[in-house]
Amino acid sequence: MAEPESGTPILAAEHVSLRFGGVRALTDVSFDIRKGEVFSIIGPNGAGKTSMVNCISGRYRPTEGRILFEGQDITRMPPNRRAALGLGRTFQNLALFGHMSVLDNIMVGRHHLLKSGFLRGMAYWLGGAQREELEHRREVEEIIDFLEIQHVRKAQAGTLPYGLRKRVELARAVALRPKLILLDEPMAGMNLEEKEDMARYILDLNREWGMTVLMIEHDMGVVMDISDRVMVLDFGKRIAHGGPAEVLADPHVRRAYLGEEDELVREDAAA
Repeated sequence: MAEPESGTPILAAEHVSLRFGGVRALTDVSFDIRKGEVFSIIGPNGAGKTSMVNCISGRYRPTEGRILFEGQDITRMPPNRRAALGLGRTFQNLALFGHMSVLDNIMVGRHHLLKSGFLRGMAYWLGGAQREELEHRREVEEIIDFLEIQHVRKAQAGTLPYGLRKRVELARAVALRPKLILLDEPMAGMNLEEKEDMARYILDLNREWGMTVLMIEHDMGVVMDISDRVMVLDFGKRIAHGGPAEVLADPHVRRAYLGEEDELVREDAAA
């Protein structure tokens, strides 16, 4: 079982702000993620959770502040270079190639690891490219077995039920063999059984595969069950940060995220 390495951040966000014209998506957000932990970001819709993940993955560039990965400043680094360093992600809205097979979708995740160039590709059957492809296919088959999607490995991704497509997207992100995997609402739209399976896969990736996890998730039960630490955003600002029980007990969180204050007002009015 992978244990978080206390005081050893794999990623640090320092005073990150993000603006779109006059709209502030993030305001002076700072936090770190320790190696080996499951770190969750929660908050109401529009709180800036996906904007934060987009800044980490390179889809957005912060207006202010910086982001460090293993001590290296990656604030202005393009997404493909971040992937090569060990950053993988899934998306809130599925981003699979619907016309391609499950196997081919997952192989796309191995693309940045391919070393054979054009000339070796021409001599495919004589050079090392064939051996390299076989090695990558073995890696992909291991991921397929792990996520229990053997029965759909040759199916077109776009024809699969939603829960299986979410699993294929996770498989593609895992195929990068990332050090830090960013999961944007991995359980959204799933039924209870599918959520339980996904939570198990995430824990196994963390504990057995050694991946540090950053997760955005609305299901508070899942967040509290599997997270080592939690950060809460509201209107683009950090309002709480700490262990799950500590964060859940914070009055600012209960007011902003759980609507406790509104419920009390309604109860007073009814009385």
